[in-house]
Amino acid sequence: MATLNGGYVDVHAHFTPPSTEEERVRGWQAMLAKGIYFREPHEWSLERTLAYMDASGTAMQMLSNIPGDLRRLRASNDYGASLVASHPSRFGLLAALPTDDPAAAVNEAGRARDDLDADGFAVTTNYKGVHLGHESLDPLWERLDDWAAVVFVHPDARLPPVLDHPVPLYEVAFDTARTVFDMVFRKTFARYPNITFVIAHCGGAFPALTGRLELLGNESWVPQGVTAEEVDRQTSTLYVDTAATAFPHSLLPAMATVGADHIVYGSDWGAPCTTEATAESNRTSLLECGALSADEADAVGGRALELFPRAAQRIADAE
Repeated sequence: MATLNGGYVDVHAHFTPPSTEEERVRGWQAMLAKGIYFREPHEWSLERTLAYMDASGTAMQMLSNIPGDLRRLRASNDYGASLVASHPSRFGLLAALPTDDPAAAVNEAGRARDDLDADGFAVTTNYKGVHLGHESLDPLWERLDDWAAVVFVHPDARLPPVLDHPVPLYEVAFDTARTVFDMVFRKTFARYPNITFVIAHCGGAFPALTGRLELLGNESWVPQGVTAEEVDRQTSTLYVDTAATAFPHSLLPAMATVGADHIVYGSDWGAPCTTEATAESNRTSLLECGALSADEADAVGGRALELFPRAAQRIADAE
């Protein structure tokens, strides 16, 4: 098996703040009600996380967690910052933003940057009914563009089942594509070129559908059409991660759309649906599936350091 020089930098790693057993059971029951049949309540563990990182050769995880209300979201950001403060060379923080409330999102972005030293930001494709392309979010994107921020985009897996199938299985990929293409039509990526957007799960379904959008997006029957050149110009600026998608079926469309040099490593560690076995299977496939050359696969593992220079400096300081 090939190895990645210097260890992996994982842009797609989840955490949850400490909780009571009662809170975890309530969360578990809510997932059961949505057709997501986990065998037991989920609890994130710092010790288990560090053990997996050591076993897998992961140098650093960029932690993200996006609760569904502002109070818990702010508390989660505070806890994430405390993890980074305690383990500065092992963790970074992608601070969650409540994108259903643009003013609150701008305020939380400023607090995360100035008070929590966040490395970047995490947003949900569709947060309580507001998609990321909505015009109300322009003040947030303007602020993040001024900062040349990195923004991690993750779908919402907490929705009711579709066709009796749990949303995390595949529906998240379509929600991701829906949001990315809406942002393309609204020219969000073109209007805020200094933001580096990292799209979860190898971009979901958007890379495989980009050719269709280029073919049909400017036809007469499409309102506010977008040309093939505009589609390519915007989508080629995006980065995607390898969480649960390090297979030719996802990597090859991503390479055709964003290029091998815009693929970063992601494990989806910390999500209830990720185990050591599935994370390792995905990591091994990145190296062995053949979609990437050995050099390309090697570069994926540490590429995130190019996006997060302060995190890279923390690793260098520790070494």
